[in-house]
Amino acid sequence: MAHFASLGMFIIDEFSYDDGKVLAPQIGGGGTYATIGARIWLSPGQVGMIIDRGPDFPPEMERKLSEFGDMWIYREHQGGTTRALNTYRGDHRSFDYLTPRIRITPRDLQGTRLENAATLHFICSPTRASAIMSEVQEISGWKPTVIYEPIPDRCVPEELDALVTVLSQVDILSPNAEEALGLLSIPLPPTRETIEAAVLEFLRLGTGCVIIRSGAMGACLASKTQAPRWVSAFWTSEDTEKIVDVTGAGNSFLGGLAAGLLLENGDVYKATFYASVSASFIIEQQGLPTVSSTDSWNGDSPRRRLDSLKARH
Repeated sequence: MAHFASLGMFIIDEFSYDDGKVLAPQIGGGGTYATIGARIWLSPGQVGMIIDRGPDFPPEMERKLSEFGDMWIYREHQGGTTRALNTYRGDHRSFDYLTPRIRITPRDLQGTRLENAATLHFICSPTRASAIMSEVQEISGWKPTVIYEPIPDRCVPEELDALVTVLSQVDILSPNAEEALGLLSIPLPPTRETIEAAVLEFLRLGTGCVIIRSGAMGACLASKTQAPRWVSAFWTSEDTEKIVDVTGAGNSFLGGLAAGLLLENGDVYKATFYASVSASFIIEQQGLPTVSSTDSWNGDSPRRRLDSLKARH
């Protein structure tokens, strides 16, 4: 049985910049990055996701994905591969789908090697999360560890009631800092104090464990039995030369978290160190990292980074 499966989509990302910069389409999608985050620690056979592949699927992207091993389940889709446009205007980024979204459901995993995966990750609105959990509960004998990542544009106060409805059904809730404060109507910008307050409020509202991903500040986590604790980001705000593009960092963080839960026997605090290291490899370049046959990522060892990060604590 696979350890990690994501219901996130594969997306071909296109880009528009106000300065006229041209960037070739890239591999994208929260599910893709989450799966890579888990793969940094686990074998290809332990992780995976479904990719809806249209006739327009670029061969160079398929070659890049194959470097990570046989972990992708391709479904042929005649309507074309999902595409989205990332528009940058100064510090503002907008995201718009250029094609209809093709949702992946828990039932889509049945009959594949990801059937009844031990850990399930998804990125969606609170209402969609409730529908996903209803479907999971209809599948006999499947009780995965559920990691829920709220979709950014639904992290607004109007969605809080819908979120509360599903909190008791997920094991780990993980918005980023801006999303968490947005849901709870706490003023921006995030500080360590407001992030810790948000963590405690989500626990009060019914989640069993919450991890708020806070960029260079690190990650704040707490559970019903554990007070808020912080795990540092591997690359901090002082490592500006290492931080090239943070796209996908939060998704890969959660894939790394899932791997850490397996390797640390369910200890969420220890697993968060794996999560931080996974994110560190994603932000070092635009697009996906490189992996060698010896599981060296971007020319470095994940285990070395893990030991280094632990030493800071």
